[in-house]
Amino acid sequence: MITSLVTLLFIALLRSNAGPLPSSHFACEGMVVSAHPLASEVGLQVLQSGGNAFDAGISVEFALAVVFPIAGNIGGGGFALLHTAEGEIQSLNYREQAPAGISAQLYVDDSGQPLGKKSTEGPLAAGIPGTVAGMYALHQQYGQLPWSSLVQPAIELARKGWVLTFKEVEQIKKYQADLQRLNPEDCYLCATKSFRAGDTLYNEALAATLERIRDHGAAGFYRGPTAEQLVAFMQAKGGIMTASDLENYQAIWRAPLQGQYKGYDVYSMGPPSSGGVLLLQMLGMLETQPLSSWGMGSTQYLHHTSEVARRAYADRALYLGDPDFVEVPLNALLDESYLKRRASSIQAKKATPSSRISGGLPALPESDETTHYIVADGKGNIITATTSLNGAYGSKSIATGLGFLLNNTIDDFSLAPGLPNSYGLVGSTANAIAPGKRMLSSMTPTLVLKEGKPVLAIGSPGGSTIPTTVLQVFLNQLEFGLPAQWAVDFPRFHHQWLPDHIRYENGRLDKKNQRQLKQWGHTLQESAPYGRAETIRFHPDGTLEGGADRRGDDAVRSY
Repeated sequence: MITSLVTLLFIALLRSNAGPLPSSHFACEGMVVSAHPLASEVGLQVLQSGGNAFDAGISVEFALAVVFPIAGNIGGGGFALLHTAEGEIQSLNYREQAPAGISAQLYVDDSGQPLGKKSTEGPLAAGIPGTVAGMYALHQQYGQLPWSSLVQPAIELARKGWVLTFKEVEQIKKYQADLQRLNPEDCYLCATKSFRAGDTLYNEALAATLERIRDHGAAGFYRGPTAEQLVAFMQAKGGIMTASDLENYQAIWRAPLQGQYKGYDVYSMGPPSSGGVLLLQMLGMLETQPLSSWGMGSTQYLHHTSEVARRAYADRALYLGDPDFVEVPLNALLDESYLKRRASSIQAKKATPSSRISGGLPALPESDETTHYIVADGKGNIITATTSLNGAYGSKSIATGLGFLLNNTIDDFSLAPGLPNSYGLVGSTANAIAPGKRMLSSMTPTLVLKEGKPVLAIGSPGGSTIPTTVLQVFLNQLEFGLPAQWAVDFPRFHHQWLPDHIRYENGRLDKKNQRQLKQWGHTLQESAPYGRAETIRFHPDGTLEGGADRRGDDAVRSY
């Protein structure tokens, strides 16, 4: 049971920072949780019109491409985990892919040093977008309503405009100078005067692009006028993406990773996402520990969970990459005896320096500016999907005349051994750059079942912090009994092996925690809030309980 001290602390934090204590949302027929109220509303309307969860997820994804441009996209990619009414569980990989003409020499000099910001800014930073192919593959396999009806709401939002929230305005202001610098001719996010909350933003060019996707499916993006304009833009701005790159892109269906935790079946994303491996490794090392007895506010819980995360992240880049290019020893990494050996080196009141834990060079994380959505209908269909441009507004390049931002996921590759990326981490050969390869990710869309019935759907943005965020939202509900909304709002902590410190949100560690963790050898770093987790809890009576992270404008819509 959660300790009364932690409960009181959480209530005090919520009341002091964000007004009244929030409650979860409950429904029976259908539920949508996403990063923007308008996108959640679009998904709800699809459900109420007779669409299934997958139809609604497609509409939510396209709506986010309009109203949440910092991360929502058609110029990026992602991963989705699905549960069908018949009990089938599938994962869909629509991660971006490296163009055929790529090489590390485009981004580093002969001494292995970076050539400016070529992997983070401008068209050369962009991988081949996967979002449209992913959504079209999803519709072809599981869609119920006509494709055109699912894209149309996003077209209307782009053409008629949407009202900016305070948080959206703050995001635009933070990056507006870079957006203007990189898009002097065509920048709908740049204005002669500053945006203010309540202003209406329009994107006619994106509306026209979406119309071609509506009318021609994936071919409306990867072939024809959109592809021609995108390739012309790339050539004019120094990019390397070609018509063949676009035509050859394919989303990939794969079996998800599966593990167990105290009687629950846990499904998550496999490589080239590292998220599922990390989550299952951490759960495997925690399974035998008395977490509920310790309590989520105890120093022992904070210490032990950080030590588990330290070991999982140490394995991450030594072994993980695109399974079409490197051999990923999944069975060995998730083997019960291996995880027991890994956990046996954890000392009760003493941190293990990361320098003493073997592993590869740490993998490159994507930026915090990712987004997640979950949709469930009353028939048992569920989609939990994470999608991204990588950095905030991706490469900050807006394809001229097309109205969408391009990703900067090339920076998620290891451009050179030992070379730090924009987040200060270095990479290894498993994630080395190669033509046609998909870069490593931390995205962790997750489903939890018990005796064949859904219990939880979880996901979050947050770059390298995604797996530990999903882990804590999981434990907050199934170990410590928090309601769904509390589970996503509760302050978080994170360890990723290197850098060797516990990162914690304001309010997560009290003075006693801080003093004891330091005595046990941990280094601490206070952090601004990170991640915007979403969750839906499935109760035995059929009730859906949703939580949307209050760190953003995230919203639940249900009926």
